[in-house]
Amino acid sequence: MASHWRGAKNNWGFPCNKSLPALPPSRQFCPVAMKPLFAVLLALSLLSADSNAAGSKPNVLLILADDLGFSDLGCYGGEIDTPNLDALASNGLRFTQFYNTARCWPSRAALLTGYYAQQVRRDAIPGLAGGGKGIRPVWAPLAAEFLNEAGYRSYHSGKWHIDGEPLANGFAHSIEIGGKAESNYFKSASNREDGAPAPETGEYYATTAIAEHAVRTLREHARLHPDKPFFHYLAFTAPHFPLQAPAADIAKYKEKYRRGWNVMAQERHARLREAGMVNHALPVMEREVGPPYPFPEQISKLGPNEVNRPLPWAELSESQREFQSEKMAIHAAMVDRMDQEIGRVLAQVKQMGAFENTLVLFASDNGASAEMMVRGDGHESAAPRGSAASFLGLGPGWSSAANTPMRRHKTWVHEGGISTPLIAHWPAGIKARGELRHQPGHLVDIVPTLLELSGIVKPAAIRGLPVPPAPGHSLAGAFAKDDPTLPGYLWWQHENHRAIRAGDWKLVALKGGEWELYDLSKDRGESNNLASAQSERVRELSALWESQAQENLRLAVSDRPTRPGEAAHK
Repeated sequence: MASHWRGAKNNWGFPCNKSLPALPPSRQFCPVAMKPLFAVLLALSLLSADSNAAGSKPNVLLILADDLGFSDLGCYGGEIDTPNLDALASNGLRFTQFYNTARCWPSRAALLTGYYAQQVRRDAIPGLAGGGKGIRPVWAPLAAEFLNEAGYRSYHSGKWHIDGEPLANGFAHSIEIGGKAESNYFKSASNREDGAPAPETGEYYATTAIAEHAVRTLREHARLHPDKPFFHYLAFTAPHFPLQAPAADIAKYKEKYRRGWNVMAQERHARLREAGMVNHALPVMEREVGPPYPFPEQISKLGPNEVNRPLPWAELSESQREFQSEKMAIHAAMVDRMDQEIGRVLAQVKQMGAFENTLVLFASDNGASAEMMVRGDGHESAAPRGSAASFLGLGPGWSSAANTPMRRHKTWVHEGGISTPLIAHWPAGIKARGELRHQPGHLVDIVPTLLELSGIVKPAAIRGLPVPPAPGHSLAGAFAKDDPTLPGYLWWQHENHRAIRAGDWKLVALKGGEWELYDLSKDRGESNNLASAQSERVRELSALWESQAQENLRLAVSDRPTRPGEAAHK
């Protein structure tokens, strides 16, 4: 299936000979367009010749977790065993102020295009339909397509949730975990491999299957394409709900969380402060804030021991504590298993002799989720918790603790919804070992980083449409030294929750709510609202937020012809 900007076109939009052999669009070669295409590629090669001699471009392993809390990893203050990610951190970098978009599909759009999701129609903004079914403008291809033009070979393993098909967007191989498989970690019926239904296997767990595909693909790469650098996008579904994990992994954490979410949050916060990763007080859990979407009928199916508010642990009954502690044990098991599988992929990279020159980046698409619902095959209350027949969510109590020391959850643009770990490891390119980087950053910074390290300059236009400047900044400089200043500003909107960060100041508002103002240099917990005391700063930042919102809308419609009676966006 061709992507939205392909058709019978080659990578840069020149018309292609339809009599060519049937290849994925990203593999097509077009004799008709040879001269202009050659000119583009020649320009790219000349620009990169000095700094990227043959064989020096880094491989890239881009790992994305799903609904991971800021402090879930051991190297970010957590008590969950994550030795493989911890090893990457101790031999690389940890960013302490890195951000996502608060939700799955807009984060993936930002990560792989380098633009805010609203700019590429992958999240809704007032005046324009968009979101999970939005189609990107023609000038916003995915990173894989740019990297392929520079000699890379690209692969995808895991969750997709981007418009278009992987093979039509630059990936040579892909396994997509989707459909019913997203609602049950033990079922593979809806998975697709290279665009076709994936073979079903008897013993299956999604996290393991994702890693197995990555290992298999990398082995093929080593055998057939040893002269090419690889870009592998490894997108786990864990630890997104439903809470499901192998029984042996759950048993490891069975007794771990009996003391409850309040104690867990305090202990994580203490470890983060001791490590120098945060300096603010632990925010109080907001006991009146429940799941972002009320599903009372579905929650009732989960039984009397489920609670939809982060009540003090001491207020829960003994049966509720037992039920809740087991939920967190399952979440921990999912994170633990993901780390184990990351270890298998890293072992393959080492076996290929590619580890030294592979840039590994690890992040999460949003914060931990307070969502509570029942999907897929439903929830059997009598089934073992964490099994294929159960359907549980983390809920606001454990989500608050998982996002320690930040406030709120996935979907909100307070710090708990948008803060992510970022681990960067690259032995050949990052000399620092175990250092922190306090420089604020965002997923939109990943694409410019990869382009710089690969010596790639974007074309001025794609299919006759100008390629607009992207909002992100390369992190290559931060790999060498810490610079805690924020270049420019960062902007958020999701489900009409709004935020902007300029320097250490953050303006944030709930849907339909008033602006709140926080000094993040001392209050990333967003506990001391300074809006009334600094009204002029609120006005300045709110005007900046609105200006960026209008720019996002302008870009989002820039490739659309004006309809009769409709004013063009300038």
